Amino acid sequence: MAINKMIIETERLILRELVPTDAEDMLRLHSNHQVQKYTGEDLITTLEGIYSKINEKTNDYKKYGYGRWATILKNGKQFVGWAGLAYLPEFNEIDLGYRFLPEFWGKGIATEASHAILTYGFDKLKLKRIIAIAMKENKASIRVMEKVGMQFDKYAPYEPGGEDCTWYWCDKQLIANNKNL
Repeated sequence: MAINKMIIETERLILRELVPTDAEDMLRLHSNHQVQKYTGEDLITTLEGIYSKINEKTNDYKKYGYGRWATILKNGKQFVGWAGLAYLPEFNEIDLGYRFLPEFWGKGIATEASHAILTYGFDKLKLKRIIAIAMKENKASIRVMEKVGMQFDKYAPYEPGGEDCTWYWCDKQLIANNKNL
């Protein structure tokens, strides 16, 4: 496993910067039809394509100070996917996103990572607002957004002329209020 800058640690997870030695694991993730089903992105089936994706994420770390981070199970140091923040310039918004290998679905990993990422975003990065977007059919991702205290915003397409997606949002106060419910 690559040693790189750890960003967030939770009870079960380490979130750290993606590095080129993550390529094989990232290829398993991004070439998986189940994983990519609700992303709106094409499968990536070559290491060349994965190195390009990792480079894109590395550039985000440098440009914005955050990005999508490799998500590693502490127990066994196993790569399970990625989670993190991404600036979406077309909307001038910061997006919470996550993508995990199917064998790790339904284990609370997305919720655990998302809670920690929102805390990091508001407390460490001093962000004012974070959104999350999912295809309407992606009920599991929408449920994660709700579990971490985000609020429904709207149905709107991600791409002009595309299908409507489900948009959620939060700020630090909303998350704090929802923790107390």
